[in-house]
Amino acid sequence: MDQRRTFTAFAVALISVLTVGIAAAASQLSPPLREMRWIDPGLPPAEVVRALTTEPAECLLVPGDATEQAKIAIGRAVFRSPLLLGGQAARAGVSCASCHRAGRGNPHFTFPGVSGAPGTADVTSSLFSSKRGDGVFNPKPIPDLVTDLAKVDHNPAKPDLRRFIHGQIVEEFDGLEPPAAVLDGLAAYVGALGGPCGSDMARTAAGEAATARAAIAAARALLQVPDQQAAHLLLAAARSALGRLDERYAGVPGIDRRLAARDGELRQVQVLEITDPVAAIGALDRWTRRFNKDTGELRIAQDRSLYSATIVETTLSKTQSR
Repeated sequence: MDQRRTFTAFAVALISVLTVGIAAAASQLSPPLREMRWIDPGLPPAEVVRALTTEPAECLLVPGDATEQAKIAIGRAVFRSPLLLGGQAARAGVSCASCHRAGRGNPHFTFPGVSGAPGTADVTSSLFSSKRGDGVFNPKPIPDLVTDLAKVDHNPAKPDLRRFIHGQIVEEFDGLEPPAAVLDGLAAYVGALGGPCGSDMARTAAGEAATARAAIAAARALLQVPDQQAAHLLLAAARSALGRLDERYAGVPGIDRRLAARDGELRQVQVLEITDPVAAIGALDRWTRRFNKDTGELRIAQDRSLYSATIVETTLSKTQSR
């Protein structure tokens, strides 16, 4: 079985866990947001609310070259997609961004069997890796990809960065071999981390919607090559973003139907891109026009969603009182 078909089969097996279809059912369970599963349980409630409604400013230095910009867009999108890592990480919904929020560290990250103190992870845990698992529990601090230059060389021209990222995916997390365009994109994205940083910023529906649109734009460009294998992963990244939006709007009438419709359309494109990339490009253009309209509705309803600190605080209080 060729690599593209293997990757596609894996995507089909996991995608319902990671996107809108299952998110609607999961929204009835506790916790209300998936990422709460790896937030330090000892964190004070006010800090939990802050962790769920804000994130570090992204220290990204985007070059003027259009080709490099396109690479960074690919890397940024898949950095936030659990499907990239595969294996247990993908099933749990863990992405690169789970440990490295906006490319930084994550002082609150705790994953059972992998973390010791908050903000640590055992990179040789057998839970995530059959290749690097050593049977020894030795969690280490999660590095900040912007400031920890001793561990992360930001020069994307050097093979070391590309080799490091490849090892993280296929060895540390048992992921499938990433397409060359995706690996190049990740190297470009990590290499661009290190620009000026601002203070923490609010998480918004518009920001997540922009992540989904950027993934779709990158997928469209890859279909023009055509590079269906890389495009498939970018479509999965867009669907992951829709799933994160769906979690936030659980219980907000109408939004769930819009997001489910957009997710269903992308699921169809993932099938179409294998047989007819040109038709898939047209479908993505129509999808983008519809989603642009949806984004306006997301903004209007944001104060009633789990992007609102007040709603998060109320929801957590109800969850903890059960």
